[in-house]
Amino acid sequence: MFSGKFRSAVVIGGQGIRARKLRTFLSMVSLFLGVLAIVTVQAGSEIAERAMLTDVELQFGKDGTLTGYIPGEKGATGIVESTLRGRDDAVAMISSRAVIGEPGVRPINDGGMPFKYAGQGRGDYGPRVFCDENGCEEVKAEEKKPDGQAIDVSLVALTGDIRPFKPFRPVSGSWLDFTSAPSLAPRIVLNEEAAFGLNTYKVPGEMMITGASHHVTPQIVGVVADGDSSPRVYMRLDELRTWMPTTVEPTRAQRFQGGGTSLEVFLKPGSDELVRLLQAKLVGAGISQDQLHFNTIDHKERMESQLKIMRLIFLGMAFLVLLIGVAGILNVGLATVGERVEEFALRRAVGMSRMLLAGIVLAETLLTGLLTAAIAIGAGAAGLQVGLMLFGSRFPSLEGTTFPWEAGVAGVIAGLVAGVLGGLIPAVRAARIPIATVMRA
Repeated sequence: MFSGKFRSAVVIGGQGIRARKLRTFLSMVSLFLGVLAIVTVQAGSEIAERAMLTDVELQFGKDGTLTGYIPGEKGATGIVESTLRGRDDAVAMISSRAVIGEPGVRPINDGGMPFKYAGQGRGDYGPRVFCDENGCEEVKAEEKKPDGQAIDVSLVALTGDIRPFKPFRPVSGSWLDFTSAPSLAPRIVLNEEAAFGLNTYKVPGEMMITGASHHVTPQIVGVVADGDSSPRVYMRLDELRTWMPTTVEPTRAQRFQGGGTSLEVFLKPGSDELVRLLQAKLVGAGISQDQLHFNTIDHKERMESQLKIMRLIFLGMAFLVLLIGVAGILNVGLATVGERVEEFALRRAVGMSRMLLAGIVLAETLLTGLLTAAIAIGAGAAGLQVGLMLFGSRFPSLEGTTFPWEAGVAGVIAGLVAGVLGGLIPAVRAARIPIATVMRA
């Protein structure tokens, strides 16, 4: 019985919309901006969250990934390398320094700084002292070298493909191929800052790796966006071992200056057994348990708390715009009920229940709200695609962005809420029209 009444209310409500096209159009115009505001805020917040998460993932790794920071001393590099060899559920990044260009000169960006700061901070500030739990010692000043055509980069050697953990965006060329045999001429991939340095400064294609016995001539195979502002170079660890069979452990002074070798391990979720194996081997080699830090990446949770307040503020503003549309529907609905008093009284006289009469009026406003929501969602999706075509190339983090389904759901809910709020009072008023009204007409 209820389904029959509901169907009747929808059919008669649809007939009322077709019979009063102008008033329906005016109701939709007043409601359209409110629903579009809700859709825009929801879509904008989802896209902003994804863009922020993408940028964070480039630098720190995907959410859920286990990361470990290990000091590059007491044979830790060899232990990590042998433990992870041939595994696809974990990758180690072994970072050191390298200079590309003329040998025996001072790099343009001494210390591996971003190139916009190149040449700054080269003054002599006197002797420096390094202190730790073993005492203090003076850091010997490096031998002064003449300025030359060379750039200082951070060299990152990988035991496997890092992209499942850090989704680097390709800029040009290709990524490292870990399935082929190691090459005597190491293949390297530059980040955007390193590529900028090589394009800006014409330096020789010779690379001096800290700790290596000979200079190497690398093959540049590609450029990626890794989210790092300093110049970085990525290469296969097995190709590095051709020229540097063992890792040179950093001295106390090098650790103080941020130099030497550093280790970072990325593991898939659920790799607790592998973490315990690494910890056992490293502790057995003499590394303190306090120096081993393994954590799960959870940037999304922290970012959501930061975006929540902003989203609530903009949703509040959008809801105010929606209320203006509700007021428009309410006014049109009341005017329509006033004009149809005799019609409604006649329907009551022939036996139509008050509930069905209210349902007819409410169905008209709900159908108007849903139709407006569909148009607003379509306009939002089309506007997003136009915006991506015009400005997407300026914001690489938006690459592959699609209209979020959450925004569509929010638009539908906003349309239904607006239909109920705008049609409830006219529906009640229509249901309370006395049958005697038809006698007066």
